[in-house]
Amino acid sequence: LMMRGSLHSLLSASTGFFFPSFFFLDAEYQWKGPFYFIQGADPQFGLMKAWTHGDTNNGDDEWGEEIKLADQAVQAVNKLNPKPKFFVLCGDLVHGMPGTQWKKNQEQDLKDVLKNTDQDIPLVFVSGNHDIGNTPTRESIDDYCKNWGDDYFSFWVGGVFFLVLNSQLYTDSSKCPELRQAQDAWLDEQLAVAANQKCKHIIVFQHIPLFLSKPDEDDDYFNLTKSVRQEIMEKFHKAGISSNF
Repeated sequence: LMMRGSLHSLLSASTGFFFPSFFFLDAEYQWKGPFYFIQGADPQFGLMKAWTHGDTNNGDDEWGEEIKLADQAVQAVNKLNPKPKFFVLCGDLVHGMPGTQWKKNQEQDLKDVLKNTDQDIPLVFVSGNHDIGNTPTRESIDDYCKNWGDDYFSFWVGGVFFLVLNSQLYTDSSKCPELRQAQDAWLDEQLAVAANQKCKHIIVFQHIPLFLSKPDEDDDYFNLTKSVRQEIMEKFHKAGISSNF
């Protein structure tokens, strides 16, 4: 119902970052009143030097500044009272693309920072193009899942139904079309589940936004193409999805 994989696979894949058991209790299907969560994106360890030096492909060999900023974010989240229900990072966790020299080091340093997050604040990860590649493959997605958990899944919190999508499959699935088809089928199933449940809201997390300013804007590097965008928006509207991050 909630996850593409089993709870066990999520726990083992997440290497220390996982949903607490209460995310899977029947009680989470029920609306209990307002709550909040924290959404961030693009910690992208390695980007700042690469961008500054004008070498976004190979200039990501330092990320000390990103470590400081991520640590500040974790400390700020930990001080919040009441605590957020969870902290979601919407992709581009590190700058290194799959197979590049510094990617694994960047990922380990990010994990080391995130392990300082209050244990009562679950971490939720969303894949971005720097995590699985501009043209993802089964191998790049499998590697991501081993490090950060499933690339798409759903969960309930306080009567709200949350969907996490792999938006890169909507951008270029040419090397793994079967995975795009699998996510499409899964999403239809999840929206059918949502239609049968009395959830207060349905919220979607993804890396690449549907659009930046308006639904009919031209195609751009930072949005989904019009044809894909229209199909997804119609599906989301029909399902009553209230927010997309």
